[in-house]
Amino acid sequence: MSQQTLLQELNSRIDYYSTRTDYPLRRILIGYRAYAKLMLCSAFSDEVINSAIDPNKRKYKKLKIKVTKDDDQLDLE
Repeated sequence: MSQQTLLQELNSRIDYYSTRTDYPLRRILIGYRAYAKLMLCSAFSDEVINSAIDPNKRKYKKLKIKVTKDDDQLDLE
């Protein structure tokens, strides 16, 4: 899966869950390979890098990012 389609999938999931559920989203769970692919996309990487100096506190669309050991995991909590 290319990084642009992966970014579109992530954005569509965030939009879907934020509009359809009453449960507030807290963080994004991203597998390490999916994270590497997303960081190649300039729209994602610019927002993530500029969100915080500390890599453990970086955010995308005001949601914390948690990088996991799974290859291509892409989930929301």
